[in-house]
Amino acid sequence: MFRGFYTVGSGMIAQQRKTEMLANNMANANTPGFKAEQASIRSFPEMYMSSIETARIPTANGFQMKGLSPVGAVSTGVYMQETLPLFIQGQLRETELTTDVALVDGLLPADGETGIPGAIFFRLENDGGNEVYTKNGNFTLDANGFLTHPMGYYVLDSNGQRIALPNDDFQITREGVIMAGNNAVATIGVSFAGRPDTLLKQGNGLFATEDGANLPDANGVAGVTYSMQQGYLEGSNVDAARTMTDMLTAYRAFEANQKILQAYDRSMEKAVTEIGRVN
Repeated sequence: MFRGFYTVGSGMIAQQRKTEMLANNMANANTPGFKAEQASIRSFPEMYMSSIETARIPTANGFQMKGLSPVGAVSTGVYMQETLPLFIQGQLRETELTTDVALVDGLLPADGETGIPGAIFFRLENDGGNEVYTKNGNFTLDANGFLTHPMGYYVLDSNGQRIALPNDDFQITREGVIMAGNNAVATIGVSFAGRPDTLLKQGNGLFATEDGANLPDANGVAGVTYSMQQGYLEGSNVDAARTMTDMLTAYRAFEANQKILQAYDRSMEKAVTEIGRVN
């Protein structure tokens, strides 16, 4: 009986966490470059049960108690193992701002072990001087003329240096070269992650590597192609309709587990008040 409480309770916790993840996806449906998260729900290892027989079997030497009789496997509940971002391209939205840049996926080689395609990102320098990565190209110029991310992090060029511009009158080619008049100022840095599923999510659409090492330059990886579009932003890849459907499904699963928990509670109450009553 108590095992059922734990099984149902684990199901409710898993569905609650899934609902929170889906709510976060929905809240960021309009955030530039946001990557929707997906939940991986797994079952705990199954437990094999046996029944204890109390019948006595007559033998030549008297009576022998029967041993354990296998009953079968019993599930011990589920848990949400992890959440992984979905790195497919979001739709492009025109803004007509010169500092907005969309990084458009081209050919991205897949990992030989997992079969998951790689992902490309803008290179940024955070407050600690370390590289972090994003698909949010909603850039701006700070007071010192550096191209920066909305978090205040510096946008890096292909050489890992900060990009300084005289003003916002510049053009960005499809290859990411920033042109101020007829002069090439810098090339916006783009990094490639062969295993994007191993990246650590930092919040605000930012990612970092597990070991703190820098990702390789995308231009130096064979088979990687991409382009940039100035005056555009890559939108979130959240499918709002699908997310709402998944939220309703998770809520109904939570509600079903709740009803089972209530049934267990009524059974325990009956066992205590009626079966355990001493006349």
